[in-house]
Amino acid sequence: MTDKHRSNHITRRDVLIGATAGAISLVSVAHAEPGPLTRSHVTPPDWYWRPMRWFTLNMTHHDPGRFDPDFWLDYLRRCHVDAAAWNSGGIVAFYPTKIPFHHRARDLGDSDILGYLIEGCRKMGMVVTNRVDHSATYEDAAQAHPEWIRRDIQGRMVPHSVMPGLYETCVLGAYNEQFMTEVMKEIVSTYRVDGFNHNRWAPREICYCEYCKTAFYKFSGMTLPAKENASDPSWGRFQEWRDIRLFELWDHWNAEIRKINPNAFVLPGVAGEMDRFDMSKIRARAKTLYLDYQCRTGLTPPYMAGMKGKEIAALIGTNPVGITFEAGTEDYRWKETSQSPNEVKLWVSTGVAHGLRPKFAKASGVVRDRRWLPVVEELYTWQWKNEKYLRNVGYTVANVAIVHSQATVKNYSWPPKAAAPANDEARQSYFRFDPLYPPSYGATADDAAHGIYHALVEARIPCDIVHASLLNVSDLERFAVLILPNVSCLSSAECEQIRAFVRKGGSLIATSESSLYDNDGTRRKDFALSDLFGVRCTGPIQGPMLNSYLRVNHDKPHPLLAGLDGADQLSNGVYRVPVEPTVDFPVQPLFFVAPYPDNPMEEFYPRDDDKRVPELFVREIGRSRIVYFPFDVDRTFWEILNRDHGALIANAVRWAAAREMPVSVTGKGMIDVAAWRQKDSMTVHLVNLTNPMMMKPPIREIFPVSAQRVRLRLPDGAKARAVKLLTAGIEPPFTVQDSWLEVTVPSVEIHEVVAVDLQTV
Repeated sequence: MTDKHRSNHITRRDVLIGATAGAISLVSVAHAEPGPLTRSHVTPPDWYWRPMRWFTLNMTHHDPGRFDPDFWLDYLRRCHVDAAAWNSGGIVAFYPTKIPFHHRARDLGDSDILGYLIEGCRKMGMVVTNRVDHSATYEDAAQAHPEWIRRDIQGRMVPHSVMPGLYETCVLGAYNEQFMTEVMKEIVSTYRVDGFNHNRWAPREICYCEYCKTAFYKFSGMTLPAKENASDPSWGRFQEWRDIRLFELWDHWNAEIRKINPNAFVLPGVAGEMDRFDMSKIRARAKTLYLDYQCRTGLTPPYMAGMKGKEIAALIGTNPVGITFEAGTEDYRWKETSQSPNEVKLWVSTGVAHGLRPKFAKASGVVRDRRWLPVVEELYTWQWKNEKYLRNVGYTVANVAIVHSQATVKNYSWPPKAAAPANDEARQSYFRFDPLYPPSYGATADDAAHGIYHALVEARIPCDIVHASLLNVSDLERFAVLILPNVSCLSSAECEQIRAFVRKGGSLIATSESSLYDNDGTRRKDFALSDLFGVRCTGPIQGPMLNSYLRVNHDKPHPLLAGLDGADQLSNGVYRVPVEPTVDFPVQPLFFVAPYPDNPMEEFYPRDDDKRVPELFVREIGRSRIVYFPFDVDRTFWEILNRDHGALIANAVRWAAAREMPVSVTGKGMIDVAAWRQKDSMTVHLVNLTNPMMMKPPIREIFPVSAQRVRLRLPDGAKARAVKLLTAGIEPPFTVQDSWLEVTVPSVEIHEVVAVDLQTV
């Protein structure tokens, strides 16, 4: 943009900002004057399929006059961004709003930063959405409209937890239904944006305002619960009412903005909300979803972006899904500094490998740490160059699925509050929490699923995730194996879907208390899937166990014991479910060794050498293969990462599949594998996780791995026309025999993609 043209939109003022990749410089910027209205802009109804690289800027109160909008427009151009989300209104307006109590950003005056940015994006052909935040408002609004404000249990207005002068709003009442609706209508009328990104649209906090008290009583006949308490019936009813109300608001917002732009819709961010809401209601409304999982923290492994992304993909089906990421870190909210480039690259690459479209989020239009700028540009430029091979159609080629149960996450308590000894003769001290061995296991029901997923990543077995509440023929017919990682809470209907899967020849792996509880968390007398497991539950869960083992049955070796030669016993889990067979099991690979004293060493020996209590159950029903682990092999693996537990899980999956996996990768190192189909191609993603900092951020240095041999089954009726390595930029030699393509990848630094161009035979 020339200075002459720019002067039509900018009231000049020299300010100090860090707006370039070089040294901090003085640039002439200030207030953007209103640009031309874009009411005539028309985006097609299916615009959400188009964007592959998003950018969102959360402008702040302090930004007007202190940041350069042209810098951001130029940066988006260089990064080949095709969709932008700009912070627009709610708490603060970044345009000349006419709505009372909608506070304009400081120093904004009558200028229009938002309009200037939207106009610049439209000229580059981008999709444009706007971010709105309706979680708080200012003192004047609180005094004029006290019905907008969240109340505590004593009826007092709740001040913002961080920012003095702000008050938290009631997300269920008039503030959202009236005020925020008017804000969105004003924005879409003025700029004809394609949608709205809602921040904090579904907080868990209870509001005790008159609207919430009256509406909840009308719904339930109860008073609002005093606090979150799973044992309080009013808490369960409150969750039900709140979620119904939030869906009503979602529908209301959509209806109002579509009167102005029929192709616009709201895009609520999702993170922890996924396990609260009715999955079918989200699937019916959401055209696209973005996972708000911006970086690693604590002991988060880098593949977790892919795992959580798969949970969203299972929720929304084949529609596009994405991941919001940042350069800063959530630890102590250091959002205006940069993580190491390799940390950002690995996190994003893992998400992209598993089908997520990246969305970079920046807090504040002022750049105070410029080190991330070339990192995002490099990532996005690579993705732009290879976009053809990243536009996946349908699902992955994985034939293994992990079942995710929303009911289990909500209603199943872990670890168990009380458990029985593992045998009648054992002293309770064998099950103690010894101060020398503090219980480090996680306290969430997700730990079992994390253990299964980690084991499959280590074994290089691609997998998908399916939601228990959305099981149907179309979701399951592509799989050979379903895994229930202690999916304790299953409805009768969900269990019947699993039986139907098995009747059609599908195989099943289950652990611990899977199906022992109904959807509400009420314990059944026996497993609902006892007929498939071939065992019945004989008592409460046992543990925690110290010094318990699994005795290997060498009399009749089984494929589940592959690679465990030389071991007469293996480490047991920490908790087990007592069971007894209801059918004949010709092969019993493992036996239970009850805990025995671990101190003093003179008493350190098993007491039940002659007992043969089965601790692993494998059977075949027609073409289906069933594996049931009565102990927490998955959860314990997540806690301890014992190699034998990982081997048992991987062996169980390979045996249950009863066929070669559709893609396999052999070589040194820790590689996360995903395979996809595009319109005229297939891709195999290899993400190198081989790093001493894999399980704790941040990654400093990348350790490339050597040659990886990829074996991929081609679709029926197609042949390979060419093979490319998208990162290396080479076309390696390959072979095809009986529809199986084999190619060697010389090395992998962070992310390599084997792209196979297909030709119909």
